[in-house]
Amino acid sequence: MKYNQLGRTGLFVSEICLGAMTFGGNPDAGMWAAIGALGQGEVDGIVGRALAGGVNFFDTADVYSFGQSERLLGQAFKNLGVARKDVVIATKVFGEMGRGPNDKGASRGHIMDSIKGSLERLQTDHIDLYQIHGTDTVTPIDETLRALDDLVSQGMVRYVGVSNWAAWKIARAVGRSEHKGYARFETLQAYYSIAGRDLERELVPMLTEEGLGLMVWSPLAGGLLSGKFGPGANTPEGARRSAFDFPPVNKERAWPIVEAMREIGNTHGVSVARVALAWLLAKPHVMSVIIGAKTTEQLEDNLAAAELRLTADEVAKLDQISALSPEYPGWMLERQTGARRPRPFVSAPPEPVRQSA
Repeated sequence: MKYNQLGRTGLFVSEICLGAMTFGGNPDAGMWAAIGALGQGEVDGIVGRALAGGVNFFDTADVYSFGQSERLLGQAFKNLGVARKDVVIATKVFGEMGRGPNDKGASRGHIMDSIKGSLERLQTDHIDLYQIHGTDTVTPIDETLRALDDLVSQGMVRYVGVSNWAAWKIARAVGRSEHKGYARFETLQAYYSIAGRDLERELVPMLTEEGLGLMVWSPLAGGLLSGKFGPGANTPEGARRSAFDFPPVNKERAWPIVEAMREIGNTHGVSVARVALAWLLAKPHVMSVIIGAKTTEQLEDNLAAAELRLTADEVAKLDQISALSPEYPGWMLERQTGARRPRPFVSAPPEPVRQSA
């Protein structure tokens, strides 16, 4: 397992993060039941196997199964005797957690109320990475940033991040944080897969410029890239993608990609899913890929992606078949910046360093 810096911080996290969205989800929990309904015993087994595989990074959210996911994850750490310093816990705030008008969003009130519930459910005194789960079109950015900074100052949160925001808004927030002296966003959690590369247009350049780490959610496009779907495939009964068709993917564009990954997988003797994950892990702008599992078998296969090294030719083949179509202003930028790209600078070799006796 490889470990990467969390954004610009000195904290290191595993390149594979275990997502806890499949934890909980009773039959009356709506879409959460379709995503996963793992009980405490199953959660303990999956968390234990992830830890044994080198995972130290775990991601959940208060809204997942309305708090059940956080509670099951926190209890799993207790049941397994995990030292708090040995795991990096990430959770999120924004989703609707009650019926009141202020039980959702990124307002100061909702953030301050929600952190207490997350800490209690996770059975910890601090959250390593606290993320705003969505875009609040009402609350001013400064209000959200000040609330997060107060949580960091009070020791309840160590680092802050964001999920599902536009590039311009993240850049503005980082600028405001630096101007005001607030704790700044260190990570972005975003959808990214070989069949959904949209974030490469604006978000990836912004992340690279600002030094944010990218956490990838739904790297298999909700199971669509598992190898179980596509022309000629026998769709498994009870598959999540059959019951919950999300995230949206252009399936006709995805099937040739799946076939290309199947060929590469056959060459290595691995699954299509493992190839899809390995392609993401090969990208320098990816900090950590979040995997979710309903069974230990799924988890084992996903963890093994960290050991799969695709050749340069294989990566190039997958890059080409999954390439984004040209879009403005990208195609114009490409046309105009050709003559302004930096060229290699060749200097005289440095003088040898002489050590004194």
